[in-house]
Amino acid sequence: MATPAVPTSRPSEQPSPGVRIATVGGVPVYIGRSWPVIALLVVLLFGPQIQSSRPDLGGLAYAVAALFAVLLLFSVLAHEACHAVVARRFGYRVNRVVADLWGGHTAYDSGTANPGASALVAVAGPVANGLLAVLGWLLAQNLHQGGVLYLLVNALVWTNAFVAVFNMLPGLPLDGGFLVDSLVWRLTGSRESGLIAAGWSGRVVTVLVLAWALLLPLSEGRPPSLFDLAWAGLIGAFLWAGATNAIRTGRTRKVLQGLRLDAVWRAARTLPLAATAEQAWEIRVAGHAAVVVVDAAGHEVGLVDDEALGGIPPAVRSSTPLTALMRTQPPGWVVTASPDQPVTGVAETMQRLGLLAVPIRTSPGAEVRAIVLASDLENALS
Repeated sequence: MATPAVPTSRPSEQPSPGVRIATVGGVPVYIGRSWPVIALLVVLLFGPQIQSSRPDLGGLAYAVAALFAVLLLFSVLAHEACHAVVARRFGYRVNRVVADLWGGHTAYDSGTANPGASALVAVAGPVANGLLAVLGWLLAQNLHQGGVLYLLVNALVWTNAFVAVFNMLPGLPLDGGFLVDSLVWRLTGSRESGLIAAGWSGRVVTVLVLAWALLLPLSEGRPPSLFDLAWAGLIGAFLWAGATNAIRTGRTRKVLQGLRLDAVWRAARTLPLAATAEQAWEIRVAGHAAVVVVDAAGHEVGLVDDEALGGIPPAVRSSTPLTALMRTQPPGWVVTASPDQPVTGVAETMQRLGLLAVPIRTSPGAEVRAIVLASDLENALS
């Protein structure tokens, strides 16, 4: 064939982010595989504290600590669910909500975002934790101090209050960093500048958090323990990595803004599900880079796998159904854009959905006539 093979992605083979426990408004909710780690830490840290305040509980203190871990999971999911609800309110496509080692995250397509909407989505999570803290405090006023329920509610109050305040610190990857991003974005008109500024702000926040974690025990007249150092290092590494990624993303987006779509796209054609391998072969031999498969309603549902197509003997191509060669693709994998637009939207779609090829239509409802390959995009950027 005269044109390069299309490296089709295989979404159905991508690993799940964890155990799916629910669906809220069509959005899947997962408990990540790393969440048991934080649950174990909660039990090991909170259990001895309960034992010291309630010696009569004995080993049951760790069962109470496990119950607190479950309540903490609820707080995380409430935080992320509020992100998801507000994001959907602004028309974003929300892909999933996950509770994991780092608390949790909400994955959504923000391609149509604006500074105001981005800020409101960011602040929704901490507001949810703040409300839970207030509700818990009101409930605690009517509980017997020293009781198990009081201990749980009180711990939940302080935890949610801390999460609400900590997440509002002004630096990515924290929610407060998205407020910095939105502010700079609004003032400069550049999302890229907003990400870079919020990333550098996140690095400053990381240094300050580490300094606070290390200086606090010194101010109490004791050296930092190994646990203090390990915990501070873990949190610091997470914050620094998120801030660095924001800076890198902002800089990459600036480069992408200067690269037009028509500088990297290749010709593509569509075929219906009822077509054959012979028809796909003719299109590829004619010089088109890809064959996009559409259903009866005209919706793009998959790509022809070039490796599979090349393996079909010529004698049976006309009798081989196209569906036998198709790799099904996820919703939202086709981008609508004009030739002179920057490749930013295509690159974001590739990253968000894990794709190696993104078809392009030049207007809503138009037939796909072009495709951008990840390899071509990487070569153009380098």
